[in-house]
Amino acid sequence: MRLITTLCALLALTIGVFQLERERVGIPRTNTFVGSTPVSVYGTGPGPAVVIAHGFAGSRQLMEGYALTLARAGYYAVSFDFEGHGRNPTPMSGDVTQIAGTTRMLMDETRRVIDFAQELPGTEGRIALLGHSMATDVITRVAIEDEISTVVGISMYSKAVSSIAPERLLMISGQAERHLRDAALNAMAMVGAGGEGDTVLKGSLARRAVVAPGVEHVGVLYSKTAKQEALAWINAAFEREIAPAVALTGLWIVITLAGVVALGWPLAKSLPEGAAPLPISTRTFRIATLFPALTTPLILAPFELQFLPVLVADYLAVHAAIYGILTLGILRMNQVRLGAARILPLAVILVWGLALFGGVLDRYVANFFPTGPRISIIAAIALGTIPALLAEAALTQVGNATFLRKTAARLSFLGSLAIATALDFERLFFLLLILPLIALFYASFGVMGGWVGRRSGTVVTVGVGLGLCLGWALGVSFPMFDAG
Repeated sequence: MRLITTLCALLALTIGVFQLERERVGIPRTNTFVGSTPVSVYGTGPGPAVVIAHGFAGSRQLMEGYALTLARAGYYAVSFDFEGHGRNPTPMSGDVTQIAGTTRMLMDETRRVIDFAQELPGTEGRIALLGHSMATDVITRVAIEDEISTVVGISMYSKAVSSIAPERLLMISGQAERHLRDAALNAMAMVGAGGEGDTVLKGSLARRAVVAPGVEHVGVLYSKTAKQEALAWINAAFEREIAPAVALTGLWIVITLAGVVALGWPLAKSLPEGAAPLPISTRTFRIATLFPALTTPLILAPFELQFLPVLVADYLAVHAAIYGILTLGILRMNQVRLGAARILPLAVILVWGLALFGGVLDRYVANFFPTGPRISIIAAIALGTIPALLAEAALTQVGNATFLRKTAARLSFLGSLAIATALDFERLFFLLLILPLIALFYASFGVMGGWVGRRSGTVVTVGVGLGLCLGWALGVSFPMFDAG
C-alpha cells in the first residue's frame, strides 16, 4: 500500500509540474525592480503593455494565469508585488481608512510601474490595467486620474467608478460573489440598462459585467471564462485579434498539491512507530476547549497590541500564545502529559512543509519564501502559534482522537478568534481574512501532522512542527504595514 501510494503521489506531482511548466513554455519572463518594487515582465512585445495588480495578501504568482494568457497574445504582461506584499521589502504605510492614505501610496506605486511598462520597446505608450480585489480600487482611481481608458477589474469594487469613467471597464465576478456581482451591475446601470453578460455602450463609454461560473473570490483567478473575457476586452480596446488558448493552471495546481500531500503519508509511515498518547476524559476535553476559547478574547479586549509591522499579526500571536498556554495548563492540571520530543518526525514535518509543499506554493500559487524583514516576523508569530498547535496536538491525541473531537479542537481556536473579532470588529476585522488560510492549513499541513502524529505518537514534535509551519505561513502571507 505504501509503495502504491508513493507511486500515485509521484505521478500526480510529475503530471502537475509538467503541465504547469508547459504553460510557461515560449513565454520569456524577466524579473526586475522598479525602485524597491519587484516586477515580472512576461513576453517580449512589440505590443501594448498590461499592468497586472494582485489583491490584499496576494503576490505576483496569484496573477500568473492572466500574465501568461496576455503574453501569449503578444502583450507585455507587467506584474508586480505591492508594498508590504510578496517579496516587496517596503511595508505598506499610511491611513488604511483614508483614500489619501494607504490607497494614495499604492496608486503612486502603480504609477511607477506604469511608467516603467510604457518605456518597454514597442509599447508606443499603449497601456491597460488589470487588477484583483483590493487592486481594483487602486487601478480604477489611477485610470481615472491619468486618463487610462481600459480597465479590467476582477472581483471588483470601487467607489471611484462614475457615469463617465473609466471609459472602458470590464468587471468579472465569481459566481459566489453575490455582493460584488451587484456592485458590477450598479456600475453598468450608471451608463445604461444591461445585465450580466451584456455590454452597455454610451458614446465612447463601454461597460461589461461577467460572471465566472462555479468560482469564488480566489477561484476566479483560475477561471477559463474570466481569462477569455479579459483577453477579449483588451483585444477590442487595442483592435487586436490574437486569441491563443488561455493559460489553465488551476486544475494542475490542485493535482500538484494533492500529490505533495499524498506523498506525506508514505513519508510518515517510514518513521519509527511510537505509542499513542493516552485518551483525555470528556470533562477535561470540554473544559480545555471551551474555557480558553471564551477567556482569551476577554483577557486581550482591553489591550491594543501593535509591536509587529504586520496587520493584526501581533494580536494573533499573543492570542494564540495565551490560548495555547491556558489549554496546556488545564491539561497539565488534569494529569495530561505531552511526552518527549523526537527530532526525526520534526525534521520530516519541516522538510515536507517548508521545502516541498512551500516550494510548490511559491513557484505556482503565492509567495512563500520570506524576504529579510519577514524572518523576525515569522519568529514572533511562531512564539504564539507553537503553544496553540501544541494544545491542539494534545487535545486531538496527535490525530488519534475521534473526528468529532478533532473538529471541536480546531473550531475552538477558530471560534476564539471569531469572538475576538466580534468584540472589536473595527480593529480586528482583518482576522476574518486569515480564517480561510488557517482552514487551508488544516487541510494540508494538518493532514500531514496527523499522519506523523499517529505514527510517532509524539505531541511535542507535531505541535512544534505545525506551529512553526503555521507561523511561517502567516508571516509570509499577511502584508507588512508600518503606519508611521
